[in-house]
Amino acid sequence: MHGTLSDGLEVNVPAHEAWALYGTLKLTTVTHFFDKIETIQGDGGVGTILKLTLPAGAAVFDSYEEKYTKVDDAKMVKEAEVISGGYLDLGFTLYRTRFDIIKTSKTSCITKTTIEYDVNEEDVANFTYVSILPMISIMKDAATYLLANTEST
Repeated sequence: MHGTLSDGLEVNVPAHEAWALYGTLKLTTVTHFFDKIETIQGDGGVGTILKLTLPAGAAVFDSYEEKYTKVDDAKMVKEAEVISGGYLDLGFTLYRTRFDIIKTSKTSCITKTTIEYDVNEEDVANFTYVSILPMISIMKDAATYLLANTEST
């Protein structure tokens, strides 16, 4: 079974300012959703591997590793795929997250997140564990940080 979820948030900062956060590892320092985020490999570019540990009881798994598979500065797009643990242990064959920064004016943008997943037919009931809410939490934390720390505000 294949599925996607997405949501967006308008932020009153220039797109390039938002990308300066989203396009780097700095995003991992402003979110409060995870208990711990460890950089296993890389500097924030393609190939970077992170270990993400969730708060107790936040999900049916404690942690997982993801790898950045796309970091496109020109298009302001970042994608990561779970490569170990987490959703893969629940029968998912793909769990990909994506952030897009979409310019709406000189002083504002939309941060958009998309989750794309594939789950084995025998584990199809586990699709109910997929939620956009953690990604929305990250976008809200990022928006708060951006509004407090950008030159244009």
